[in-house]
Amino acid sequence: MKRLALACLLLAHGVAAKEPPSPPSLPQENHHPSGAFTFRTPAGWKVGPVAGNAEAIQASGDGLVVRFVYQPGESGFDSLHVNCMLVRLAPEKDSAPQVQYEYDFLSGEVNEMRILDSAFVVVYDDAVQGSRAWRQRNVTVVGKGHSLCAISYAPAALWKKSKQTRATLDAILGSVSFP
Repeated sequence: MKRLALACLLLAHGVAAKEPPSPPSLPQENHHPSGAFTFRTPAGWKVGPVAGNAEAIQASGDGLVVRFVYQPGESGFDSLHVNCMLVRLAPEKDSAPQVQYEYDFLSGEVNEMRILDSAFVVVYDDAVQGSRAWRQRNVTVVGKGHSLCAISYAPAALWKKSKQTRATLDAILGSVSFP
């Protein structure tokens, strides 16, 4: 299997922390229902389908959420990324109309697959899992017959103060493997 080394893209754009904590243990291997890819999560995380979205699977634990939206074939790169940026923890109508971008549309290529990466903060009208402000990161991967959005969510306050939170989400995204 080829692992998607998203850390390479992060380093190339200078987004990675200068002194990251040790990577977390990711003992649970999870398979997308299509069999198209696997990803790893920490022990105790729950993995399952997303209600109302047959293309998506969600992993959650430790107050964090990661969603994977998969489509077979190679979808329109930019349009898929934009559509996945609208995949939120609550309906779009239940959030502020503006988002605060950390960065937007960083691009690169890893293992002959094109990647787009954006991160921003969404403020919801009502708290979602105890927090109104969430940092959302969308990594879109297209190539070799696959189209995947890996979307990570963390309460904005937790994201800012916890290097381990950042390391955990980066490790999960970096664990994606295609056969």
